[in-house]
Formats: sequence, C-alpha cells, structure tokens
Amino acid sequence: MPAPKKTPRRSLLVTTATLLSLSATAPVALAAPTPSTSPTATPPAQMSQVGGVRLGLPGTQVNLAAGVPVLPKDLTARSWIVSDAESGDVLAAHNAHWRLPPASTLKMLFADTVLPRFPKTTEHKVVPNDLAGMGIGSSVVGIREGRSYSVHDLWLGVFLRSGNDAVHVLSAMNGGVAQTVKDMQDHADELQALDTHVVSPDGYDEPGQLSSAYDLTLFARSGLQKKDFRDYCSTVRAKFGSAEIQNTNRLLSGDIDVPVYRGIAGVKNGNTTNAGATFTGVAERSGRVLLVTVMNPEKHEHNEVYKEAAKLLDWGFEAAGKVSPVGELVPPRSAAQSTPSPGATASAGAAGRTGGRGSKPVASSTAAGGSGGIGIALAIAGGLLVLLGGGAFLVNRRWPLPDLMRRRTRS
Repeated sequence: MPAPKKTPRRSLLVTTATLLSLSATAPVALAAPTPSTSPTATPPAQMSQVGGVRLGLPGTQVNLAAGVPVLPKDLTARSWIVSDAESGDVLAAHNAHWRLPPASTLKMLFADTVLPRFPKTTEHKVVPNDLAGMGIGSSVVGIREGRSYSVHDLWLGVFLRSGNDAVHVLSAMNGGVAQTVKDMQDHADELQALDTHVVSPDGYDEPGQLSSAYDLTLFARSGLQKKDFRDYCSTVRAKFGSAEIQNTNRLLSGDIDVPVYRGIAGVKNGNTTNAGATFTGVAERSGRVLLVTVMNPEKHEHNEVYKEAAKLLDWGFEAAGKVSPVGELVPPRSAAQSTPSPGATASAGAAGRTGGRGSKPVASSTAAGGSGGIGIALAIAGGLLVLLGGGAFLVNRRWPLPDLMRRRTRS
C-alpha cells in the first residue's frame, strides 16, 4: 500500500506550562480501580480508563470503517495494544488495562529509571551480595563474582540476554533492590502507569507483580526517547567478555520460524511460568513509528508472541492514517499536573506534582490539535523539548525518534 501521507512537522519549544494549556480541555481520565494482587482468568469488567474510556472496556476496541483493514482473526493474546509512538494515538487494543504479570518486559521500566544514572564507562567489581535474591531459574548473562564490568556491558546483558544477574548488579549500584523497586514504582506513577505494581526489578514472577499492555507501552515510549536506551534495545549481537551474545527479541534477531521484522528497532521480550510470553516492539516504516505490546498468547506455538506482534504491526501500518483512534498514550504527570491560566508563559511552570497512585491523572491533548491550532499559537520557533523536572519528554503531537533504525551486523 502507499505510504501514509505525513503531516508537516513544526519545531516547537513547549514548556511545561504550554503543554498543560494544550491539555486544559481534555477530559479527566479515571484512575485505575484497586484490583486484587493476583491475575484472573478473564479480564475484569472495570479497568482503568487512563488514556480513554474505551481502553477500560473488556474485549477488542477498534473503529472499523470503510477503508480500514480488519484485524487479524487468529490473535490469542490475553491483552494487546497497537499505538502510534509519535502522536500517542491508540489505533486498536484488546483488554489494554488488564493487570497481568509482565515478566522481563518490566525491564523496560528498570532501564528507563536507572539507565541515566551511571556513565557507560563506569566500572563495577561484583561482590556476592550484588547477586543475592535472584529467583530460581532466572535468565542470566553470566556475571561472575570478583570480576569487574562496565556499565555499558551490564546494560548489554540486560537488553540482549534479559540477564537478571545484570539487573541485580545495577540495582546494587543504585542503592539496592529495595531502593530500585521504589524508584521504579515512583517512575511508573510519574508516567501515569497506574496498572503497574513493582515487586522485583527484573520482572521475575513475584506475588502481586503486575503491569498491563498499556503501561508497558508507556515504558517503551518513554525509554525510546533516550539514545542509550534505543542503542541497547536495538542491538542484535555484541561481545560480552570473551563470548558473543545475541538479542533474544526474535523480531530483531530472527529465528527458524520468525523472520526479522522489516523496520523493527527493539524493544523487549519476556517469558515466565506465570506471565507466559510477553513482548513490546517498536518498528518504523515510511516515517511512521508504531508500538505494539502483546501479553500471554493462549496459543502455545513456538514464538507465538512474536507472530502475533508481527501481525498487529502489519495491521497497524496498513490502518494508520485510516483508522480513528480509540484512545491515547498519556504524558507524564509532570506534563499534565495542573491547568495554567490563559496566556501563561514558560516562567509560569508547574507548581508541583500531583499525588501518588490512585489520584486522577489528566489525559493529554487529543489528536485533533495536531501541529496546528493552539499548538501553533503557543509555539516558539527553534525548539523541540518539553522540560520536565530536569528530564526531557517529547510530547509534541509529532514525536520524532532520531536514530531509530539501527545497524545490524550479520555473522
């Protein structure tokens, strides 16, 4: 099919106050209801409505109309979501806010939280306590006590081999597992990922450790704005010590029954007994960047989670520009914490952060605002970044991911 027509992009410097004014007319999204700490066999009748009312409904949500392709008929995942990574539009979803065990896809939140804190060249000598508390049967990259590793190599172990040992070493550097869990939970709350309850930083099966397809997509979208995150999650193979390791994301590295997906650029896979197979991926074609998250396919064929993710990405690229969204990926709380008075300027910044989990987040602006209307009126030429508490979150209605397509070395 022909590539979707791209909307002209304007460079905007939007401060926090500007962004808040864009969302001033947006409806208030309901916070996630308090569920049990264990997943159920069927989705609850009431789920979070963060990002839109329809995202809180059980079952498949899509706006089929003339010219919109039908969804693949053989999808078996308990939960999935397809969204535009730049605009934040949710193109289709199935039980998007169903709280389920995330497995190692939770490592996206770990990386988005901890990765900026240590320079890549920092060396750390591993002591026995660094590896304490790892779950039985954990996936590992092969960290050894008494050896020194660079932060760069540790992150390769996290992203390529889903190494729980690398996660625990980095957590030790961050003040310990308990501190890292707290930091991750705080960051999830800041991202409005209210379905997520963090118990272990590595995603290992623990009672009460839950997330959702919607939240995992928020983690991926936030992480992908960091160059190092993009570099690591899109690396196919690399040297680790004297060995070569390969990415276990089969849409990136390929397998006997799954070809490398055209345009794939990450993000993270997972698999545990309790969670089943989980996967979040990002791909780009003709300037369109899509995110897909798939959780726990009931069909237990080899690589089924990747096969269903590929089908959803294919549908998304064909449907993008034709299908009306059913919801949106919300911005962080810092970007939507209050509504400024008319004519507010950059110096009017946000006056503080809203409450913790359970408070009502504010949805971001709708797609109709695009790069025109109030956005143009508030634009300041030459800028792109929204400043959020020392970080940067690109929440313009077009959200470019520079450097997205990575080099792939073949053996």
